[in-house]
Amino acid sequence: MPKIEYAIIVRAKTRLEQLKARYNTAAQARFVVERAGGNFSDYEAEQAALDLAVSQVQRELGQVVKSKVVDREFLPSFIFADDQVVVVVGQDGLVANAAKYVRGRPLVAVNPDPARYDGVLLPFRPDTCRAAVQALVRGADVPIRTRPLAQATLQDGQRLLAFNDLFIGAASHVSARYRLTFDAATEEHSSSGIIVATPAGSTGWLSSIFNMAAGLEDFVGSPFATEQPALQPDELLFVVREPFRSQRTQCGLVAGRLRAGQPLHVESLMPAGGVIFSDGVEADFLRFNAGSVATIGPSDEVARLVQPG
Repeated sequence: MPKIEYAIIVRAKTRLEQLKARYNTAAQARFVVERAGGNFSDYEAEQAALDLAVSQVQRELGQVVKSKVVDREFLPSFIFADDQVVVVVGQDGLVANAAKYVRGRPLVAVNPDPARYDGVLLPFRPDTCRAAVQALVRGADVPIRTRPLAQATLQDGQRLLAFNDLFIGAASHVSARYRLTFDAATEEHSSSGIIVATPAGSTGWLSSIFNMAAGLEDFVGSPFATEQPALQPDELLFVVREPFRSQRTQCGLVAGRLRAGQPLHVESLMPAGGVIFSDGVEADFLRFNAGSVATIGPSDEVARLVQPG
């Protein structure tokens, strides 16, 4: 691995920054929020905590390596170099968003506000991240937790990775139309789309589908098995959301485990509005309209999350 020469500090816009972008000034944003009965001071506290954390991380890393702050919205087009380490300062979701773009580079995740964020993926604080980056700069071995990624690939070579989950479907609330092939079976579907979850993402969006199934089981008193299955590190789980049965569409093929060599193939039957996006970021997507065929399965790439020594 090349010697680390630079740290890329990744942050995301806060709610206050998004409000200011929408309403032009903080004063106008305050007026809108407080008029609706909201607590504007919470937005300000969140902003202050992130600003303080990013500044502290910059000071800490300044003693070790040069650094640059990059906003999350620029990650899809940002070109990472092999001599860089990525330091994420923000919520757990920002780690998932960043991991799929850094192409296996070590990622140091910092919790800017432990009182606000659970920090399941954020083992470092602003005052503890320097030691990890310093060890990477020295070329020393550091504890690394690897997380498998999911991958969607179109027939023209376009690709999208996911840390938690992929969504394949329609951009709006209309039904998605597609032809699905898995394990030698093929069906034509009309549904609310397909969720494909990694082991890391199985407690997120995917879990809501099983929660719904469990609730329906309680309501109708049916003995359906709705316990969510555990995933192995090399597995993904796909689930079709709300499949509709008709003369043209089926709903027998609605879930399955994806492994290397056993992918899911999806052909779009949507003239417009078809999308594939990952980890809840709808702005970064692959167009998935009629004629597009996606192959979904585990990626060869993994996320490499640095852990405290």
